[in-house]
Amino acid sequence: MRKQRKEKSACFPVILAFIVAIGVLVGCSGKDDKEDAKLSAIQIGENIEQKVNLKEMKVGDQNKLKKLYKIDVDSIVDFILYTSTSNVKADELAVIKLTEQNQADNVIEKIKQRIDAQKIKFKDYRPDEYFLVENYVLKTRGSFVFFAVSKEADQMERVFDDAL
Repeated sequence: MRKQRKEKSACFPVILAFIVAIGVLVGCSGKDDKEDAKLSAIQIGENIEQKVNLKEMKVGDQNKLKKLYKIDVDSIVDFILYTSTSNVKADELAVIKLTEQNQADNVIEKIKQRIDAQKIKFKDYRPDEYFLVENYVLKTRGSFVFFAVSKEADQMERVFDDAL
Protein backbone atom coordinates (compact mmCIF):
# COMPACT_ATOMS: atom_id res chain seq x y z
CA MET A 1 0.00 0.00 0.00
CA ARG A 2 2.77 2.43 0.93
CA LYS A 3 4.68 1.55 -2.24
CA GLN A 4 1.67 2.51 -4.41
CA ARG A 5 1.29 5.79 -2.55
CA LYS A 6 4.99 6.63 -3.13
CA GLU A 7 4.63 5.89 -6.85
CA LYS A 8 1.56 8.14 -7.09
CA SER A 9 3.25 10.96 -5.19
CA ALA A 10 6.35 10.65 -7.39
CA CYS A 11 4.22 11.24 -10.52
CA PHE A 12 2.48 14.29 -9.03
CA PRO A 13 5.37 16.78 -9.57
CA VAL A 14 5.79 15.60 -13.16
CA ILE A 15 2.08 16.03 -13.89
CA LEU A 16 2.05 19.42 -12.18
CA ALA A 17 5.08 20.61 -14.19
CA PHE A 18 3.37 19.43 -17.39
CA ILE A 19 0.18 21.36 -16.57
CA VAL A 20 2.15 24.52 -15.75
CA ALA A 21 4.13 24.23 -19.01
CA ILE A 22 0.91 23.90 -21.05
CA GLY A 23 -0.57 26.91 -19.23
CA VAL A 24 2.47 29.03 -19.98
CA LEU A 25 2.49 28.08 -23.65
CA VAL A 26 -1.21 28.81 -24.07
CA GLY A 27 -0.97 32.10 -22.16
CA CYS A 28 1.98 33.36 -24.22
CA SER A 29 0.55 32.39 -27.58
CA GLY A 30 -1.23 35.74 -28.15
CA LYS A 31 -3.23 36.49 -31.27
CA ASP A 32 -2.17 35.01 -34.56
CA ASP A 33 -2.13 36.53 -38.04
CA LYS A 34 -5.45 34.87 -38.86
CA GLU A 35 -7.17 36.97 -36.19
CA ASP A 36 -5.53 40.13 -37.56
CA ALA A 37 -6.68 39.15 -41.05
CA LYS A 38 -10.29 39.16 -39.82
CA LEU A 39 -9.93 42.62 -38.28
CA SER A 40 -10.54 45.63 -40.52
CA ALA A 41 -9.34 49.22 -40.35
CA ILE A 42 -13.00 50.24 -40.17
CA GLN A 43 -13.50 48.16 -37.02
CA ILE A 44 -10.44 49.74 -35.42
CA GLY A 45 -11.77 53.16 -36.41
CA GLU A 46 -15.10 52.39 -34.77
CA ASN A 47 -13.25 51.40 -31.58
CA ILE A 48 -11.36 54.69 -31.66
CA GLU A 49 -14.61 56.63 -32.21
CA GLN A 50 -16.05 55.04 -29.07
CA LYS A 51 -13.10 56.19 -26.93
CA VAL A 52 -12.14 59.51 -28.54
CA ASN A 53 -14.31 62.41 -29.67
CA LEU A 54 -13.84 62.79 -33.43
CA LYS A 55 -16.73 65.23 -33.92
CA GLU A 56 -14.30 68.04 -34.85
CA MET A 57 -12.97 65.94 -37.73
CA LYS A 58 -14.45 64.86 -41.03
CA VAL A 59 -14.28 61.46 -42.70
CA GLY A 60 -12.02 61.21 -45.73
CA ASP A 61 -12.45 59.03 -48.80
CA GLN A 62 -10.04 57.36 -51.24
CA ASN A 63 -9.47 60.61 -53.13
CA LYS A 64 -8.51 62.42 -49.92
CA LEU A 65 -6.20 59.55 -48.91
CA LYS A 66 -4.52 59.67 -52.30
CA LYS A 67 -4.26 63.48 -52.22
CA LEU A 68 -2.79 63.72 -48.71
CA TYR A 69 -0.46 60.72 -48.67
CA LYS A 70 -0.06 59.78 -52.36
CA ILE A 71 -0.72 56.15 -51.48
CA ASP A 72 -1.67 53.70 -54.22
CA VAL A 73 -5.18 52.57 -53.30
CA ASP A 74 -4.54 49.19 -54.97
CA SER A 75 -2.18 48.34 -52.11
CA ILE A 76 -4.91 48.91 -49.52
CA VAL A 77 -7.51 46.45 -48.25
CA ASP A 78 -9.42 49.14 -46.34
CA PHE A 79 -8.80 52.28 -44.33
CA ILE A 80 -10.30 55.00 -42.19
CA LEU A 81 -9.27 58.60 -42.52
CA TYR A 82 -10.26 61.59 -40.44
CA THR A 83 -8.97 65.08 -41.10
CA SER A 84 -9.61 68.44 -39.55
CA THR A 85 -12.62 70.37 -40.79
CA SER A 86 -10.41 73.45 -41.05
CA ASN A 87 -7.08 73.92 -42.82
CA VAL A 88 -5.74 75.82 -39.79
CA LYS A 89 -5.88 72.66 -37.67
CA ALA A 90 -3.44 69.76 -37.95
CA ASP A 91 -5.64 66.93 -36.60
CA GLU A 92 -5.47 63.73 -38.64
CA LEU A 93 -6.16 60.07 -38.01
CA ALA A 94 -5.51 57.26 -40.44
CA VAL A 95 -5.66 53.51 -39.99
CA ILE A 96 -4.68 51.69 -43.15
CA LYS A 97 -4.81 47.95 -43.74
CA LEU A 98 -2.40 46.93 -46.47
CA THR A 99 -2.76 44.02 -48.88
CA GLU A 100 0.86 43.05 -48.21
CA GLN A 101 2.79 43.66 -45.00
CA ASN A 102 5.96 44.49 -46.96
CA GLN A 103 4.30 47.65 -48.35
CA ALA A 104 4.39 49.30 -44.92
CA ASP A 105 7.78 50.98 -45.40
CA ASN A 106 6.59 52.68 -48.59
CA VAL A 107 3.39 53.90 -46.91
CA ILE A 108 5.30 55.16 -43.87
CA GLU A 109 7.68 57.09 -46.11
CA LYS A 110 4.75 58.79 -47.86
CA ILE A 111 3.11 59.67 -44.53
CA LYS A 112 6.43 61.14 -43.34
CA GLN A 113 6.43 63.37 -46.43
CA ARG A 114 2.99 64.60 -45.36
CA ILE A 115 4.30 65.24 -41.84
CA ASP A 116 7.21 67.28 -43.22
CA ALA A 117 4.80 69.36 -45.33
CA GLN A 118 2.58 69.98 -42.29
CA LYS A 119 5.57 71.04 -40.20
CA ILE A 120 6.50 73.65 -42.79
CA LYS A 121 2.89 74.83 -42.98
CA PHE A 122 2.40 75.28 -39.23
CA LYS A 123 5.87 76.12 -37.92
CA ASP A 124 5.63 79.91 -37.91
CA TYR A 125 1.91 80.22 -38.46
CA ARG A 126 0.28 78.07 -35.73
CA PRO A 127 2.71 77.01 -32.95
CA ASP A 128 0.07 74.95 -31.11
CA GLU A 129 -0.70 72.94 -34.23
CA TYR A 130 3.02 72.64 -35.01
CA PHE A 131 3.48 71.06 -31.57
CA LEU A 132 0.83 68.44 -32.44
CA VAL A 133 2.51 67.67 -35.76
CA GLU A 134 5.87 67.36 -34.00
CA ASN A 135 4.37 64.80 -31.61
CA TYR A 136 2.64 62.61 -34.17
CA VAL A 137 2.22 58.85 -33.73
CA LEU A 138 3.14 56.64 -36.68
CA LYS A 139 3.49 52.89 -36.31
CA THR A 140 2.83 49.55 -37.95
CA ARG A 141 1.45 46.33 -36.52
CA GLY A 142 1.20 43.44 -38.94
CA SER A 143 -0.49 44.70 -42.09
CA PHE A 144 -1.83 47.84 -40.35
CA VAL A 145 -0.39 51.36 -40.43
CA PHE A 146 -1.54 53.81 -37.77
CA PHE A 147 -1.05 57.58 -38.00
CA ALA A 148 -2.40 60.22 -35.62
CA VAL A 149 -1.88 63.93 -35.10
CA SER A 150 -4.07 65.06 -32.23
CA LYS A 151 -4.14 66.10 -28.61
CA GLU A 152 -5.58 62.64 -28.03
CA ALA A 153 -3.08 60.75 -30.21
CA ASP A 154 -1.86 58.69 -27.23
CA GLN A 155 -5.38 57.52 -26.44
CA MET A 156 -5.99 56.70 -30.11
CA GLU A 157 -2.77 54.70 -30.13
CA ARG A 158 -3.84 52.72 -27.05
CA VAL A 159 -7.13 51.78 -28.71
CA PHE A 160 -5.22 50.73 -31.84
CA ASP A 161 -2.81 48.60 -29.79
CA ASP A 162 -5.66 47.04 -27.80
CA ALA A 163 -7.53 46.13 -30.96
CA LEU A 164 -4.52 44.23 -32.27
